[in-house]
Amino acid sequence: MLTVANVSKTYSGKKLFIDVTTSFAPGNRYGLSGPNGAGKSTFMKILEGALEPDDGSVSRPRKTAYLKQDQSAYNEHTVLDTVMMGNAVLWEAMVERNKIYESGDESDEAGMRLAELEGVVAEENGYMAESEAEELLQGLGIPGELHQTLMSEMSGGNKVRALLAQALFGAPDCLLLDEPTNSLDLDTIEWLEEFLYSYGGVLVVISHDRRFLNDVCTHIADIDFETIITYPGNYDDMVRAKAAVRERQLMQNQAREKKISDLKDFIAKFSAGTRATQVQSRKKMVEKLAPADVKRSNIARPFIRFEIGRESGKHVVDVEHVTKDWGEGPLYTDFRSHVNRGDRIGIIGKDGMGKTTLLKLLTGEYKVDGKGKIEWGHETNVGYLPQEHEDTIEPGKTIDRWLHDYKPQADLEEIRGLLGRMLFRGDDGLKQTKTLSGGERVRMLFCKLMLLKHNVLVLDEPTNHLDLEGCSALAEGLAEYKGTLFVATHDRNLLSEACTRIWRIRDGEILDFQGSYDEFVERYGH
Repeated sequence: MLTVANVSKTYSGKKLFIDVTTSFAPGNRYGLSGPNGAGKSTFMKILEGALEPDDGSVSRPRKTAYLKQDQSAYNEHTVLDTVMMGNAVLWEAMVERNKIYESGDESDEAGMRLAELEGVVAEENGYMAESEAEELLQGLGIPGELHQTLMSEMSGGNKVRALLAQALFGAPDCLLLDEPTNSLDLDTIEWLEEFLYSYGGVLVVISHDRRFLNDVCTHIADIDFETIITYPGNYDDMVRAKAAVRERQLMQNQAREKKISDLKDFIAKFSAGTRATQVQSRKKMVEKLAPADVKRSNIARPFIRFEIGRESGKHVVDVEHVTKDWGEGPLYTDFRSHVNRGDRIGIIGKDGMGKTTLLKLLTGEYKVDGKGKIEWGHETNVGYLPQEHEDTIEPGKTIDRWLHDYKPQADLEEIRGLLGRMLFRGDDGLKQTKTLSGGERVRMLFCKLMLLKHNVLVLDEPTNHLDLEGCSALAEGLAEYKGTLFVATHDRNLLSEACTRIWRIRDGEILDFQGSYDEFVERYGH
């Protein structure tokens, strides 16, 4: 059991949660929800012990594992050793045992200590440790030839996978995962879901992947109203339950207000007459019937709609004999495709297979090798959201000024309307671009795309930094988009809702599937 007692935390002057008391039971899988800035990661750090609360305490199981965020902490260790270090008791016993063997010490004391250490190794299932660690790494997409590689030599994405394997290793009693699907491809997300289904301990997970939370979670612990309220069911169940509670509160308030109005009519009618006792009684009833304060829910969804200015021609782009090779073997060879107006193409594949490269070939940032060519059709107007977008945002400007510079003819009302739709309220438009969080930057970039009304959108991992409601709003907005879409994403909800066609990159080839993502999965799997 993971237990939280009277925990409070204030961060940068903002009260995140006050006097929270709750518990997380073994066998249940809890999603920790709340918008960006609500305090999810702060609460997770308190659960794992990396951050002290202002008040209160946390009681956690002895074997509590969590997904570490410092990718450089294990640079001097191999990938396999890094995973096994997830069970600290076992790892320390193995290290000490190996030192005694290497020292050649044959004393009675050394023999007794070795016996104790072998007992610890056996108790922690240490004789199967390497095979368990290898199985986890394989499941998370790190092949066997990389298991003895130093962490310092691994890519950022593979470091994250190794640290996730470390958290999963050794059958922990409690597992705390902050955004575990980041850097995972669709196959690996599915593998992780299957692993977590069979996990019997306490699981608390933060994720912006709505389908992941819906598939995995049995409960949602929602940070709202400066406390944490736990709802049975998955994320969608929680949203419905919150809406129902709020609706009941509003209806109760309407009934109270009607009753108050009737009582006040009585008081006004008879206050000067002979029914003074009844008037006083009704005045007291009015005081007791004051409507309850219906707090605003923290579920705030942006309104994302991409309109097009001028329609493109029917033929949007021809891709002919496209090949790309960075000198280590081709990413893909001789890819050919024809895209028509209104096609919405989802681009999927494992990390490193060339999804971002393909988008940059489409936008002209990279050149096609050899005789290949990409020819855009009549009246195409391409809007591009790169995955790494920090350098595209000019510092030294406010949000509204930054947007206005892209469309000087836009009036203030249009700019503020867009900002409001993307949850920049009040004076938020006066924030400096250099001070924005990752989520705020992405929402600002969506404002730009909506402002310029492109008839072609090229989006590279657009859900990065968005919260759950932002991801859902984006999927709905792209499903309504009348232009042509190319989107590389691991978000299955977005693929399912928005895409009418799939390009899958695998083994140096691109499969062009004419159909929805769900139809693709039914035929090919992930």
